[in-house]
Amino acid sequence: MNKHVLIVGGGYVGLYTALRLQRKLSRELRGGEVSVTIIDPQSYMTYQPFLPEAAAGNLSPRHLVAPLRRVLPKVRILNGTVTTVKHGDRVVTFQPPEGEPRQIGYDVLVMAAGSISRTLPIPGLTDIGIGFKTVGEAIALRNRVLHLLDVAESTEDPEVRRRALTFVVVGAGFAGVEALAELEDMAKDSVRYYRNIKASDIRWVLVEATSRVLPEVGPEMGKWTLEQLRERGIDVRLETRLESCEGGHVVLSDGTEFDAETLVWTAGVKPSPVVNDSDLPLDERGRIKTTALLTVQASPGAFAAGDAAGVPDVTNPGQYCAPNAQHAVRQAKVLADNIVRYLRGQELVEYRHKYVGSVAGLGLHQGVANVYGVKLRGFPAWFMHRTYHLSRVPTLNRKVRVVVDWTLALFFKRETISLGEMEHPREGFRAAVATMRR
Repeated sequence: MNKHVLIVGGGYVGLYTALRLQRKLSRELRGGEVSVTIIDPQSYMTYQPFLPEAAAGNLSPRHLVAPLRRVLPKVRILNGTVTTVKHGDRVVTFQPPEGEPRQIGYDVLVMAAGSISRTLPIPGLTDIGIGFKTVGEAIALRNRVLHLLDVAESTEDPEVRRRALTFVVVGAGFAGVEALAELEDMAKDSVRYYRNIKASDIRWVLVEATSRVLPEVGPEMGKWTLEQLRERGIDVRLETRLESCEGGHVVLSDGTEFDAETLVWTAGVKPSPVVNDSDLPLDERGRIKTTALLTVQASPGAFAAGDAAGVPDVTNPGQYCAPNAQHAVRQAKVLADNIVRYLRGQELVEYRHKYVGSVAGLGLHQGVANVYGVKLRGFPAWFMHRTYHLSRVPTLNRKVRVVVDWTLALFFKRETISLGEMEHPREGFRAAVATMRR
């Protein structure tokens, strides 16, 4: 009898779990005893730690994504969304991009739906705000920064110029600090090609509600990062909240007001909405209640890991594993092995991790790291950041392409071209049609 393993989500957990199942169950998959399906809106997995480098132009956006169908030839890939999960009936509702929704049955469920940006009801947030979780957002942000440099160069209105050259980032975790540092580095590198813009004309504001930046690397390295950012002229506002940004008029809780054309929102994540449309138990934070075995509590045949799961940290009783890539990749390995054990009637094992540390890039040749208690900063930390993440990029194909991008960057200057029209490819054609009508 065929056992169907259904994986909801093709991110870190989904891809790495399927990769391991593809290898561990190769005989069963070949013989038709087991089948594996992944459902995800995209046909690729994004390696998010490289998003800041893609936004800065150091990496081609195609090289930080892994095509699911190429990487997982023995797995069925369905593009679309899961709208409801009824584990009591072992069935999900699948909504493809086009056509009517349909029911898909399964024997084993893996909830790896990941997370979305956690937003707040701040007036005007949708006016100028942009997230930083997808390749599309990273490249759109790159195009936006470069386009606004063009705007500032071409205008004679000081207010338009000041607004165009003001960029706000909300959230001082990994995503916020790395995105800001890489984009600031790119903008500083780009102004050499502009006659009327100096690096000091560009204003970068980092807004953080707590009293620290990069809490993941520890207080000492976080303090050093803060000093580095401020030395680069970045306006860091700690213990400050964004009150509103209607029409691009930014108001902060410390009373500061100014106009800005761009606001990057990286203030945390929350589980994918699909977890709310399921009969699986949720904790007080809206995550799926998960055991240390990576099984869903009181739900035989259901597994969960990653950002959407509340996985207990057995090395730190009473705490939960942080929603980051390091845990997701490691959890996927244990999760896949436990699925194999479950199918074979064997005893499952707990997810237990040893803390390695954290690394963060702060622009070209700059970084901060705290690995196995060894604290590094500057070039050594930047080199470790690249080396670590290169080792984690899935497939040799992607690793080679990333190395080629980095190697070319050693010999050629970075591209500073805005291709914003790629986001609206029909605008030129529509304008031509309108001209003909006139």
